[in-house]
Amino acid sequence: MDLTAWQRICHRILGGVFKKRARSDKELSDNLVKASMPMMPEVYMATVFVTTIVITALGIGFVALFFIPEIGVIDLWESQQDPASEAPCFEWEYWYPDRIDESKPGNGCPDYKTQVFPPVLKVLLVAIGAVIVPTVAWRFNKSGAEREAKRRGDMIEKYLPYAASYTAAMSAANATPAKIFRSLAMNKDIYGDVADDAAMVYRDVTLLGYDLITAMKLSVDRAASVWLTEFFQGMVGTLTAGGQLKLYFLNRAEHYMRENRTRLGQFLESIALLAESYIVVAVAMPLFLIVMLVIMFWVSGSGAEMSEGMLYGIVLGFVPMIHVAYAVLVYTSSKEQEM
Repeated sequence: MDLTAWQRICHRILGGVFKKRARSDKELSDNLVKASMPMMPEVYMATVFVTTIVITALGIGFVALFFIPEIGVIDLWESQQDPASEAPCFEWEYWYPDRIDESKPGNGCPDYKTQVFPPVLKVLLVAIGAVIVPTVAWRFNKSGAEREAKRRGDMIEKYLPYAASYTAAMSAANATPAKIFRSLAMNKDIYGDVADDAAMVYRDVTLLGYDLITAMKLSVDRAASVWLTEFFQGMVGTLTAGGQLKLYFLNRAEHYMRENRTRLGQFLESIALLAESYIVVAVAMPLFLIVMLVIMFWVSGSGAEMSEGMLYGIVLGFVPMIHVAYAVLVYTSSKEQEM
């Protein structure tokens, strides 16, 4: 895969600076390989650093819009009259029209005051632009390879039981390992990231000329999932010991299917728990809450006051948010199991 234009620019700017340090970072190199991100470590680090600088500059520029003299948000805010002084100044102008001086702020009203931008917000803006945004940007960009490797590992563990069953079926039909991996690689829409690792094995055997055992050993190092690592290591052990891959594939397929059934069972139990809690929290509790709030609103006194706005806010805002939260939980949980 070719580098993007942005990656090439970043590499030309800082690639040489990060070259030695990035290549000595074994964890980063492993994450790039497991994440299937075909780029050198120095390219990745240069892209991360330059991207962080650009995001930091944008963050500081956004904060600077508040502090620019005369046209900044803070100066524009503080140039406006404080609403609390409008009534006194209006009365002063009514009773003392002869003292009005339009050349002075507020027409010379002694009670005239301008709005004050909260100092806490000024400090918070500076902290966000100079500290929080750069830190978050650096950590987020730096961990990109690790996140992608973890994502691929999760996807591999999701699709591997079905891919193992496919390899068992192909092996039962006396297909060679090279043909098995080639067929897996051609069905990425079915077997997901497992097909990418299979394609790498087929490439090593056919294009680079490695023997099957060496290609499997290379695949062990770049596997993003423990399951796939065990699968390839088992193949290496079976081939080295002179065993039958057909029996190995059948055993692995049965093992992964058991693991998959266990994972799906845990998922169904979590959904059942969410359903039970939904009945209590999102159905029964709001009914009692609404009844209690209405009674408190009717009989509210000095000890328990309930305003009409608060009642509407809870009924029309808080209660629907409970349903939205449960919908998001169920949706995210279901997306993890989506094939």
